[in-house]
Amino acid sequence: MTAATVPNKPKNREPYQQAYYPPVPTGYIRWVRTSLVWQFYRFWVINFKILRLLLKSHH
Repeated sequence: MTAATVPNKPKNREPYQQAYYPPVPTGYIRWVRTSLVWQFYRFWVINFKILRLLLKSHH
């Protein structure tokens, strides 16, 4: 292979750089993940969508 056809190697990243850390969730996201009210609401919305899908398929 010639130098022109050799693919570029990825840059060597140093450990513990900012790119290695996940983003910190916002206050709203933490509330959504832990709120029983939100989870109850989403449970019923998803169940309703599944029920609608099943009713459409049984014609």
